[in-house]
Amino acid sequence: MANKRDYYEVLGIDKSADKETIKKAYRKLAIKYHPDRNPGNKEAEDRFKEATEAYEVLSDDQKRPIYDQYGFAGLDGMGGGGGQGYSHAFHDFSDIFGGDGGGFSDIFENLFGGMGGFGGSSRSRRDSNDGASLRYDLEIDFKDAVYGCKKDIRFSHKEACASCGGTGGAPGSSKKTCGTCGGSGQVRRSAGFFAVQQTCPTCGGKGTVIDKPCSACRGTGLQDKEKRVTITIPAGVDDGKRISLPHLGNAGTNGGFTGDLIIVIHVSQDRFFERDGNDLYCALPISLSQAALGADVNLTTLDGRKITLKIPSGTTQGKLLRIKDEGVPFTNSPRKGDLYVKIIVQLPTKLTRQQIAVMEEYARLENATTSPNLIPLENLTR
Repeated sequence: MANKRDYYEVLGIDKSADKETIKKAYRKLAIKYHPDRNPGNKEAEDRFKEATEAYEVLSDDQKRPIYDQYGFAGLDGMGGGGGQGYSHAFHDFSDIFGGDGGGFSDIFENLFGGMGGFGGSSRSRRDSNDGASLRYDLEIDFKDAVYGCKKDIRFSHKEACASCGGTGGAPGSSKKTCGTCGGSGQVRRSAGFFAVQQTCPTCGGKGTVIDKPCSACRGTGLQDKEKRVTITIPAGVDDGKRISLPHLGNAGTNGGFTGDLIIVIHVSQDRFFERDGNDLYCALPISLSQAALGADVNLTTLDGRKITLKIPSGTTQGKLLRIKDEGVPFTNSPRKGDLYVKIIVQLPTKLTRQQIAVMEEYARLENATTSPNLIPLENLTR
């Protein structure tokens, strides 16, 4: 197609969509436009490629923010923007369609007569099972999110069994053909109009079972292990950010890949500062005289430094004063956002006799009217 459509438009989602929404949208389009379901339909094939390309970018934690900021031009040289083939977006079928990784292949083979560009479900692939990726929710302080930090975390995952080396079999054990599926690794069931093959629940798609399972892992080949790692939280990380640690999820079996550990960042609120993108906001109280006459006041930054803020004379309630480069660092960049200080003019509630006398004299000199006119709302500073 000559002119590329926006990836969010292709999948029919908005820019705030989470990964699950992206996944569901792509799954729907992949089934609808798959070439094996639309033989000879060039438009369907183009739609399928377009949807796959969009999913490849929007489901990637590194490519998506680059695309959001720079569009297609930002993806040059990153492997985004097509040309990857149909199979690229399905390195792990279970990520999109659930199940054990063979489910998507099995469904398309039975419904549409083969997988075409996806390839068949070979026996060697069935014998191996990839390990699941794990999620770890990590809460960090507002300050740590802004300036970055290191955190020690502990989590439990599945590793290859030390007793059987991950085979699942006791010493002297052997494999025999699965009696449920007859060695095919698949069982057929009727699903309305279609007959659908699914992974055998007895052997897990392997086609074989172990006659003497390992007592330590009960034949699974895996054991629960606690692990401790130190992770680096980059400066400027935002709430909801996901950090992927490769190969720290559950181990696979029979040569299957180890999953990843996905760290989901939750940033706690700060009492004095809040964030909008890479800018910080805070509120600073000043006296009536400082607002009227102007002053130099000390301000404590988020990281505890003292800086001087110049209050111009005639500063009004709610005015925002900007301090450049005192905001949140941009990820992988020396740039920083700005700090915006909202001025709160505090009126005195109790006055001394001397202050009352001064204020009365000021009121006399001010000669304020007792019948002021209303101010048009568009003239107000909001």
